[in-house]
Amino acid sequence: MTFKITPLALSAGLIALGLSIGAAHADYPEKPIQLIVPWSAGGGTDAVARQLANGLQEQLGQPVNVLNRTGGGGIVGHTTMTMAEPDGYTLGLVTAEISTYRNIGTSNISYEDLTPIAMINFDSAAFNVSADSEWDTLDQALADIKANPGEYTVSGSGPGAAYHLAFAGFLDQQGIDPNSVALVPSEGAAPGFQELAAGGVDIVFSSLPEAESMRKADRVEALAVFADERLEAFPDVPTAEELTGQAWAAGTWRGVVGPEGLPEDVVETLAEATHKVWESDDFQSFMAKRGFGTEWKGPQEFADFMAEQDEQNGKIIDKLGLAQ
Repeated sequence: MTFKITPLALSAGLIALGLSIGAAHADYPEKPIQLIVPWSAGGGTDAVARQLANGLQEQLGQPVNVLNRTGGGGIVGHTTMTMAEPDGYTLGLVTAEISTYRNIGTSNISYEDLTPIAMINFDSAAFNVSADSEWDTLDQALADIKANPGEYTVSGSGPGAAYHLAFAGFLDQQGIDPNSVALVPSEGAAPGFQELAAGGVDIVFSSLPEAESMRKADRVEALAVFADERLEAFPDVPTAEELTGQAWAAGTWRGVVGPEGLPEDVVETLAEATHKVWESDDFQSFMAKRGFGTEWKGPQEFADFMAEQDEQNGKIIDKLGLAQ
């Protein structure tokens, strides 16, 4: 016996299927959610993720479990995010490094393999020098660096990290070869500042909170911050734009993502819940206490931002000769 599917029956079936899918998404989430962190437990990204997870659990009514997937300078965790099922039950806290892997050649993954949900944090890089430096202003520093390529050194991270690219990109914007200042690699800002205090380097790039203890001890001076406007917690530090006339906002950042292909209604639900957490007194006070900057971008803004970061970092990585 053969069965003939009439247009009316087909239409009814498709409507029913659409309603069932819609209902499934409308009930989202129906089970616990995993939030992948590409860095170790106890670190800054992990701390932000756990605070966010607590808030999302309250907003969504389901457990949100943080899962640390470390290795490869963040590649393992970020790759895990891209390989998840696009059902909204595996999310990730993406970091600025996602805009470097493909450009450097250490992995093929990029922001294009993810669905942006919300950016929640941005920490602007600062241009720090020793308190007894010969430079009192950013103009003096830039003039000497330009006139004496290869004479000065900088530290604060490994090559190709977010703050390194922020610093190198700023030099490039100012018409200075980013390779004219030699990088002394370090495992973060703290050992970089030790080198600065010992006279081993001339400049350290870092966030302003990371420099604060040394500034309070009158051992470090922040000549500029790479932000669109002065940071509320550090009103005495001018922006690079104020001093050069050219806007330059750069640093490191974190945001919530899912794998590529996440349904729009799931994205909307997660973005709304994340925004409520981000706005909450608990989250804002936690971030302020830890010295993290809070900046909000919704799904489309975050997508545009990641695309811009990828393009910008690609150019700087190429000029630095870091591409493999």
